[in-house]
Amino acid sequence: MLDIKLLRDDSQAIAQNLADRHARVYADLGPGDGPDWAARTVERLVALDRRYLDLLQRQDECRRAANETSAGMKAVGKLEKAAQAAARELLIEEGRRLRELEKQLAVETEAALQERDEVWSRVPNLTHPDTPRGARDEDHRELRRVGVPRDFAAEGFVPGDHLAVAEALDLVDFASGAKVAGQKFYYLKNEAVLLDLALQHYALGIARRHGFTLHVTPDLAREEILRGLGFNPRGESTQIYSIADSDLCLVGTAEITLGGMLADTILEEDQLPLLLAGVSHCFRTEAGSAGQESRGLYRVHQFTKVELFAFVSAEDDASELMHAKLLAIEEEIFQGLGIPYRVIDIASGDLGGPAYRKFDLEAWMPGRGAYGEITSTSNCTDYQARRLKIRYRPLAPDGSKQKPRHVHMLNGTAVACSRALVAIFENYQQADGSVVVPERLQPVVGMERIRRR
Repeated sequence: MLDIKLLRDDSQAIAQNLADRHARVYADLGPGDGPDWAARTVERLVALDRRYLDLLQRQDECRRAANETSAGMKAVGKLEKAAQAAARELLIEEGRRLRELEKQLAVETEAALQERDEVWSRVPNLTHPDTPRGARDEDHRELRRVGVPRDFAAEGFVPGDHLAVAEALDLVDFASGAKVAGQKFYYLKNEAVLLDLALQHYALGIARRHGFTLHVTPDLAREEILRGLGFNPRGESTQIYSIADSDLCLVGTAEITLGGMLADTILEEDQLPLLLAGVSHCFRTEAGSAGQESRGLYRVHQFTKVELFAFVSAEDDASELMHAKLLAIEEEIFQGLGIPYRVIDIASGDLGGPAYRKFDLEAWMPGRGAYGEITSTSNCTDYQARRLKIRYRPLAPDGSKQKPRHVHMLNGTAVACSRALVAIFENYQQADGSVVVPERLQPVVGMERIRRR
């Protein structure tokens, strides 16, 4: 979450950021509820914070009065004997009253703090000044296109979508997946299994070459870790599968398990940047997803992903430089696969709560005749670190250690295997129904082309 000082020092900036991001903090107050909805949201936030601060001040005053009462007992001895007993009794009674009041105020103060922080945690991160403003797809900014889509008409055939291609080659089985686990689950078969493994091997090799420590992460995480990273593990709008009778959830990305590794940790500055890569299965409810773009492997309940994660210092522009590096690695991966793509600077209304700025790679998908998202990389600055209490000790010019600061945390998709398979099946399909295996993946797959059986 954000530093609460931002609300106290510049509440108007918080209101403008809520408006830019179309972010609803309260269920009954958000975009569409009048032109001043953001300002009214901030008014409620300020009132919650003020109530907490007022209670905290009253608690301090009560404690101070109790201390003064205790000190007053020393002066009782200077009174005449006849007055000492009555004075002592009054002071004892007052001290008892103040102690009870202090206990009551402590409970009220803690409750006010929890209420404020619960609401404050719904306030999204700040937004990069260069991020395009808006909440529609048209508001995203295209930065560049790399690669030229194939001219299938010149080759004399109409490309099929990935599902038709894969089913014809016996590479995927959605019917059995639905029978065993439900709709949007599937089996990969035959060469698709090798392609899935080859994509993981390929992405991990590139990550390792760039200095990332490789991990296979748990597929489960505690709710507190998900909340710390800005995910909502419960409620109607969640995309998270929860495990009954426990505080565990199936992860939707290794961002959760990699980011949560260092919760409640103070690092030394020379440990940064800390670069991690993780393989995990990813589980998402995909509630409400429908339509042509969700067909087949593009939007499913389970897939395998290689995730990149970085912890960097909060000094200068370290996180912006790392964000550019993560994006460059994602581009390197898909340039190596020979997939045409474009880079999108995501608009403010579609960033999600933790991201300060986000870039997507969208691959050209001939089956739909349009680009579709295949990777994403986000700079979350200190938003997640503040919740998870991940800090580092900066060094002063004289080498002395300074007060710990929150790290900046970034994540990026190296490869989401299901969507990468969509791009490969559609871009590498041939007129005879076969699919050429991208050159970088051929050593693991063991063949140059997947043919009909």
